[in-house]
Amino acid sequence: MADPTRRAILARLAHESARVTELARDFPISLNSTSKHIKILERAGLVVRTINGRDHVLSLNAAPLAEAAFWVRHFESFWEGRLAALDELVSTRRNARKEE
Repeated sequence: MADPTRRAILARLAHESARVTELARDFPISLNSTSKHIKILERAGLVVRTINGRDHVLSLNAAPLAEAAFWVRHFESFWEGRLAALDELVSTRRNARKEE
């Protein structure tokens, strides 16, 4: 997910399934490089490949993304509290400097 090409592949597959060759045309990299990105996404469980003869059709599997989003939301309140405390500290120090 950290790689912009992989994120772009997932965004493309979010709209519709596509053959590997169709996806490769969307990127300024070789078919081989695109395939390597796709294999990483498959290992992560984010992309599912269906083989129909010579056609390899890829589809998005969004379930792992939903799990990751749930996990991140769990920490949202923690970070919101920490950032609010930091904001209060900075505001207090600014006001103390103004009063000096």
